[in-house]
Amino acid sequence: MRVVAGHLRGRRLTAPPGRDTRPTSDRVREALFSIVGPLDGARVLDLFAGSGALGIEALSRGARSATFVERDARAVAVMRRNLEALRLSDAALHRRDALAFLRAANATYDLIFLDPPYSCAPRLAGPLSAALPGVLSTDALIVTESDKRTPLLLELPLVLERTYGDTRIALHRDR
Repeated sequence: MRVVAGHLRGRRLTAPPGRDTRPTSDRVREALFSIVGPLDGARVLDLFAGSGALGIEALSRGARSATFVERDARAVAVMRRNLEALRLSDAALHRRDALAFLRAANATYDLIFLDPPYSCAPRLAGPLSAALPGVLSTDALIVTESDKRTPLLLELPLVLERTYGDTRIALHRDR
């Protein structure tokens, strides 16, 4: 796994061990970021962050800051090593449940990545849809990644949907 573009292009990222975390493939990440477009100055929230690949890619492409939220201790340890190896000081890492983080957050974000474990996606759609509006800046974009057979169907306006193999990418806005 590597950073696809930006000032960190080509740098390798470590993925957490085991099957509990499923990093976004380079191909899907490249397609996703070409759809999202420029990120200059964006404040990014990477929920269910795993290896941190999405937030790190955003920082490499010009995002101002990235906040990573992951509850799995092994994934957090790997993500911390990735962030340290890349010397990313504009990153904040939280070992916490994503919904608890959203409910307690006092910041807003321009771009939010949601990549929960595929098996949990359907049951998380409602609670995430209810919690997200409190952290969205004006014109914020929400990007979800899920299995196309068990999609994460947020109750927010859908802007765009794409499928790459078994992976479904959806873009939402609050307005």
